[in-house]
Amino acid sequence: MARNKYDVDEVLEDKFDLNQLKRLFHYVKPYAGQMALALFLMLSSSALTMLFPTFIMKIMDEYIPAKNIKAVIGITIVAVIIILYSCVCIRWKIKITSRIGQNIVHQLRSDLFCHLQELPFSYYDERPHGKIQVRVVNYVNSLSDLLSNGIINTITDLCNLIFILIFMFSIHTRLTLICLCGLPVLAVVVVAVKKRQRKAWQIQSNKQSNLTAYIAESINGIRVTQSFVREKENTSIFNRLSGSYRDAWMVAVKYNFLMWPCIDSISTVTTAIIYVVGIGWISDSLYGVTIGILIAFTSYISRFWEPINTLAAFYNSLLTAIAYLERIFETIDEPVLVKDTPDATELPAIRGEVAFHNVCFSYEDGIQILNKVNFTVKPGETYAIVGPTGAGKSTIVNLISRFYNVDSGEILIDGHDISKATLKSLRKQMGIMMQDSFIFSGTIMDNIRYGNTTATDEDVIRAAKTVCAHDFIMNLENGYQTQVNERGSRLSAGQRQLISFARALLENPAILILDEATSSIDTETEILLQQGLNKLLEGRTSFIIAHRLSTIKNADCIMYVDKGTILEKGNHDELIAQEGEYYRLFMSQYDFLK
Repeated sequence: MARNKYDVDEVLEDKFDLNQLKRLFHYVKPYAGQMALALFLMLSSSALTMLFPTFIMKIMDEYIPAKNIKAVIGITIVAVIIILYSCVCIRWKIKITSRIGQNIVHQLRSDLFCHLQELPFSYYDERPHGKIQVRVVNYVNSLSDLLSNGIINTITDLCNLIFILIFMFSIHTRLTLICLCGLPVLAVVVVAVKKRQRKAWQIQSNKQSNLTAYIAESINGIRVTQSFVREKENTSIFNRLSGSYRDAWMVAVKYNFLMWPCIDSISTVTTAIIYVVGIGWISDSLYGVTIGILIAFTSYISRFWEPINTLAAFYNSLLTAIAYLERIFETIDEPVLVKDTPDATELPAIRGEVAFHNVCFSYEDGIQILNKVNFTVKPGETYAIVGPTGAGKSTIVNLISRFYNVDSGEILIDGHDISKATLKSLRKQMGIMMQDSFIFSGTIMDNIRYGNTTATDEDVIRAAKTVCAHDFIMNLENGYQTQVNERGSRLSAGQRQLISFARALLENPAILILDEATSSIDTETEILLQQGLNKLLEGRTSFIIAHRLSTIKNADCIMYVDKGTILEKGNHDELIAQEGEYYRLFMSQYDFLK
């Protein structure tokens, strides 16, 4: 199923198994000591508070009939001390578990984000970015309460349940057995809703992902939306997606809310039975029930169902978390297709010879983009790549940077197969300017220095002057320290391209790749930029993709690419003389300009 639409539910590649919960507990393991401390505090506090019903029983059956006021005062002081100790324990438990939970969430989110940094372009080509973002933020956040309180509370409540049962059996065995009769009924309810509940939360996570994806897409395209007056239609789509999310959430929480009423009903019925039976047994010495025993026992009954209620809430949280864990671990398990091979070596300082030998490539199976492409670029040469839209021009330069792996054939730089070189040593020696001139939020200085953090201010300014960006930067309110918004919305398209160009040049690359580098620059600026480029290209291997053929007339070689192959190759004059595809393309632009 296609996953590149906001209104298509994602399909899990693998079914969930308990091993994923084990993976989650690997994140918990480093905090075992702190969790043990929190657990000790809660268990000691709970164990001491379990004594309260027995205190009441003692007071009712022994101290009051004997008029032992000193014993009543003494036991009251002990109870106050236990309450104060319990308050201190709860405070420290909250502090410890909150810190542990947030640390685990941070580590899980960090691992997820770091993995996303390594995934190839193909992963992002297939998915709306909103569906990726929701996993890093919303899904991980949804695990916070489970990790910070759920684990400790569950262990504590299990131990409390054991403590309570011990006290209940020690007070009266028959009444305890009557109380336990409600557990089989609860077990039937849990089994009945388990599968439906997990499925409901999976659907809810899908609808949340769809909604987030559409919101992200709408924000990125808000200028187009307003330009074409699409506000009403987009609002309709949003309401439909939001309505689907609301409906899915309502179904999911319906199953969650089934647990509490069931437990409450069972506890009420069993408590009522205990009262009826207990009162009847008080008058019969054979059963050994006193008023104190009945009061203490009914107090323990309410305590008995409290941890079960909490365990049911944890169970609900766990099923909810499972739906999110499936998505999170699916992303973490996404294979990094473009990565260093086990025997990868550092690429030495390169001269810039680039060779394609029978290179074939396709983004999707059965749809070939490049078919046995062959060419060799000598160090310092400038190669221009032209052709119709979708011919494979950008694909060629993307393969040089190894943003994708080739299907077959090989690409060599200075005789080294780039598939056997480390990605860092390869890309660090390249200056790349993509069609999308992405500007990050921050200062202009930081944006130009993005790929070379060791560059001095003087280096940044020198690069900006080379690409004719210095003048417009100095005209801004704070010059190079001017803050720009995400995607550079305060700058014109041409200004964004010039800043991106300066960023690419700052690395002083041996190989320079310019993909539509001058498409948004006005003619006057282009003339100035060409002067700087002529100096920059000297001694560098360069690849230039341009639709404006006037910018590549001086290239050492021009390749006309179409249908995945190189149809023509030569300098401008040679290709014009051939009167082939390049000639027709050039003349069509010339006629258009006339």
